[in-house]
Amino acid sequence: MSPSSTPQPPEATRATRGRPPRLDQARTVEAALQLLDASGLDALTMRRLADAVGAQAGALYRYFAAKQDLLTAMAERMLADCTPRSPAHGDWSEQLADLARRMRTALLNHRDGARVYAGTHATGENTLGFADTLVGVLLDAGFQADDAARAALAVVHFTVGHTLEEQAATQATDEEPADPERLRQAVTSGHYPHLAAALPVLTSSDFTAHFEFGLRLLVRGLRSLD
Repeated sequence: MSPSSTPQPPEATRATRGRPPRLDQARTVEAALQLLDASGLDALTMRRLADAVGAQAGALYRYFAAKQDLLTAMAERMLADCTPRSPAHGDWSEQLADLARRMRTALLNHRDGARVYAGTHATGENTLGFADTLVGVLLDAGFQADDAARAALAVVHFTVGHTLEEQAATQATDEEPADPERLRQAVTSGHYPHLAAALPVLTSSDFTAHFEFGLRLLVRGLRSLD
């Protein structure tokens, strides 16, 4: 049998006739997250995603008008388990810290997770549920609505920014190595006495400790408003 007469799968036949295959949006987002974990954000293209789900690239635009729409859907999926199923224990500061930790964990669960999330504006129930819970903790603590909104943004921005730096360091490539020794040598070979005194922390890879320190500063600052 010649290649031209080889029977085509039903989806492939439909695709060649200009009709996109049936796609499941949730499954497509899961496939995109799997590609992200395997190869990173820079290698995630609509064409590679289409190959992964067995469709033509054009078919994906039924759900995602642009790659940014795909990233927004991926960000929404990453936050699926961020909102506690039951009320958290402790005062507002402990609840707020718990939510920030949950968000950091969710982003760290995926390669380049913070890069995917940054700049997206998802309006799905995962993202809005998390934001509503975060703002609610602050409102219940007595914060004014404006302060609660800005405080929630500060927590999210700190968490995303920290995780961006953390993943950039821990997921460094051969072309762009994250080498603390380079910083150590540059500081000790020059006249930077203040940096030299702080080198143990500046070259530390204990990102959880860095995160918790910044989180404590945020909470202490917010206490002046409650």
